[in-house]
Amino acid sequence: MTVNNTELLTYLYTFLTDNRKATFEKVLTQRTRHLTVVLEDIYQKHNTSAVVRNCDIFGIQDLHIIENKYNSYVSNQVAKGSQKWIDFHEYNQKEYNTKDCINTLRSNGYQIIATTPHNDSCILQDFDITKKSALVFGVEKAGVSDYILKEADGYLKIPMVGFTESLNISVAVAIILQDLTSRLRNSTVNWQLSDKEKNEKRLDWAKKTINNVDEIIERYIKTEKGC
Repeated sequence: MTVNNTELLTYLYTFLTDNRKATFEKVLTQRTRHLTVVLEDIYQKHNTSAVVRNCDIFGIQDLHIIENKYNSYVSNQVAKGSQKWIDFHEYNQKEYNTKDCINTLRSNGYQIIATTPHNDSCILQDFDITKKSALVFGVEKAGVSDYILKEADGYLKIPMVGFTESLNISVAVAIILQDLTSRLRNSTVNWQLSDKEKNEKRLDWAKKTINNVDEIIERYIKTEKGC
């Protein structure tokens, strides 16, 4: 039996408190896929976990993780449960995972922006927020790969005036997302999720919130069948 997701969502919402439903709506109004974050070969789980938390805090719905050399792990102690609320896209099954990720993002209308302190990089406050952008971050010292640097449509840097050239990756992500998402929300850019996307997240989040949800859905299906 094919389940009607709209009807299923209505049913599952009867198991949620008014406060939880209101929180969903509040968060959904701030969620975006206009910007997305890409992590390339980040091997320290506390950094990955902190980036996950940043994405949730600043309203980024999707996080793309490229695993060429290392496997990424999320620490719940650092992420604070934020991993439940964003969508992960992992690239670890092919020989050229970075290329696969870039091709996928471009097919979805994103320009590829490498974060790097390179002199030709655009300074954060001058970055054009009108285009859909995938922001690629690499490890602290090495940065993004040569392939990303070659394939990128643009480069972005945080202005720094000290002796040190790099920030911890989670700090860099937070600074960039805070600036760009703040400007987006004060712009005329169509940055919010579509109504269809919002309904998909309502259903997804409801399933992640309700205890024993699989049993509840199974009972719902049986009732719909008239069993």
